[in-house]
Amino acid sequence: MKFEGIYTPVITPHREDGSIDRGAFAAMIEYLIASGVHGIINGGSTGEYYAQSMDERVEMAKLAKQVIAGRVPLIVGTVAIRLADSIMMAETAASIGADAILVGSPPYAVPTERENALNALAIDRAANLPIMLYNYPGRMGINMGEEFLNRVGRSRNFRAIKESSGDINRVHLLARDYPHVQMSCGMDDQALEFFAWGARSWVCGGSNFLPAEHIALWKACAVEGDFDKGRRIMSALTPLMRVLEQGGKFIQCIKHGCEMNGLFAGPPRPPLKALNKDDKRSLEQVVCVLKRTVAAIDAETTSVLRAAE
Repeated sequence: MKFEGIYTPVITPHREDGSIDRGAFAAMIEYLIASGVHGIINGGSTGEYYAQSMDERVEMAKLAKQVIAGRVPLIVGTVAIRLADSIMMAETAASIGADAILVGSPPYAVPTERENALNALAIDRAANLPIMLYNYPGRMGINMGEEFLNRVGRSRNFRAIKESSGDINRVHLLARDYPHVQMSCGMDDQALEFFAWGARSWVCGGSNFLPAEHIALWKACAVEGDFDKGRRIMSALTPLMRVLEQGGKFIQCIKHGCEMNGLFAGPPRPPLKALNKDDKRSLEQVVCVLKRTVAAIDAETTSVLRAAE
């Protein structure tokens, strides 16, 4: 499997009592596919997997597969504290015919690189599917270093890595020393740099409610190679990224963004709380300007192309 384009870690809509709204979940997936995203990730942190029971995680993976119905690739998240739970999700992914799995480091345990690699290889054996690694030391407490990458490289299933460390030197390392592992942007405010260093995909929570704008940046950089246009789009996206990352309200902002589009998202599960009125207003203002600016950039580019014909 070649990871190419925008992969959306889909949200999980919740009712006020915390129960999952499965109809709204299906509607979210339909919206994303209609908007042109290139793949769906179910069971990512944006989907609040950490607040779900294992039965819920398995059920939602199956539902995602059923709704997608082969129209775009499905990647199933396997991150868990217990290896047994990660294996359960890997086996589920294989049994339902998912296209790939997302494998991260087990949170809180802080294993050595060797231990973490053996953990990842055990998950690999359970699924025997293409794997996108998920390096997020800010959440997991450890980095997927060179020893880890060399060890898991013994399996051909490790095809890509979502790099979310925020360390630009990691981008350089992966591009230079691990070109056989497809690099995927996992740090939104570094998307332009990832594309400049050869990344062909972007796993972005914001594409839940702004798919066209995220696709526009990917297309400008990864498809057209127009980094002048890419810089302008990135500049328009930057205020959004600041809002999403400030104050630990990433999931809350993503969910409110979805509701701005008329899609039911509901509140996050505890301990998280929904945005207050001021936070909602700030996000709405940023999104309004962003959409208008990116649309103008696209219109300008289209006009130039027509004039050249």
